[in-house]
Amino acid sequence: MIRNIVLDMGNVLLDFDPVRFTKRFVQEDEDVRAIVRALFGCPEWIGGDLGTYSDEEIVACACKCLPERLHSAVKAVMEDFYRQMPAYPGTKEMIEGLLGMGFDLYLLSNVGIHYDEMRKNIPLIDKFKGEFLSYQVNLLKPQPEIFTAFCERFRLNPENCLFVDDSPANVFGAMRAGMQGFVFRGEADALLQFAEENK
Repeated sequence: MIRNIVLDMGNVLLDFDPVRFTKRFVQEDEDVRAIVRALFGCPEWIGGDLGTYSDEEIVACACKCLPERLHSAVKAVMEDFYRQMPAYPGTKEMIEGLLGMGFDLYLLSNVGIHYDEMRKNIPLIDKFKGEFLSYQVNLLKPQPEIFTAFCERFRLNPENCLFVDDSPANVFGAMRAGMQGFVFRGEADALLQFAEENK
């Protein structure tokens, strides 16, 4: 029986699109691809979500893989991306639907120090029962340990929690910790139906 819906943020509640972020500062497709790969695809980016790397360290590591002419663009993307994450169309209605069914909502996300800025675009976030952020606990999805720590923090039975993420690996991590899982593919109606059928 599901009582709690635990939602990822990027590409579930907010539109996380590195290509779109980067195109604000560079025009050539090849340069866009290079910056996205070097910045958002570097191990240090994950270190930012883990709370062990600063923005400056992440930029410096990304720039090592890029020509100097792109360094200023990398810095600009890093300083701007977290302000460019709108809610998906229909997110507010999806959250209202889940709340209307009587579920308690939580957020669990791999995210760095700019979460407070991103949070402003999450509809009805103040109706959530809790927010669990990777950089604050130094744990990352898909490690089962982050889901176990989440349940311990909020005193929840994992069997009563449905974890929703766009990443199958992250959903599997939650399932390994005893939660139920749902891979979100942008279809709010499918999530609402699944939640309704399993509450």
